[in-house]
Amino acid sequence: MIVKNIYYSKKFIKLFSKLPNHIKKQVVKIETIFKNNPLHPSLRLHQLRGRLENSWSISVTMDYRIIFDRIDGGDIFFLSVGKHDIYEK
Repeated sequence: MIVKNIYYSKKFIKLFSKLPNHIKKQVVKIETIFKNNPLHPSLRLHQLRGRLENSWSISVTMDYRIIFDRIDGGDIFFLSVGKHDIYEK
């Protein structure tokens, strides 16, 4: 997987703004790792199933996730961020 650019949905930005500060810092750190090495084991990268089968997930912490879509040419679109229940929203 190649990561060229990361774009953010309005939903992602809204959810990110509501996160605790220590989680926001972790999201920024994880995004940097993801840009440099999207297959880094700490990200626990995996493709989702069910209604989100075309989306992917990376772990921010054991409780928080980022859901994203891959776009042609290595661009990434961050859709959502939050606890595990973001899969249901």
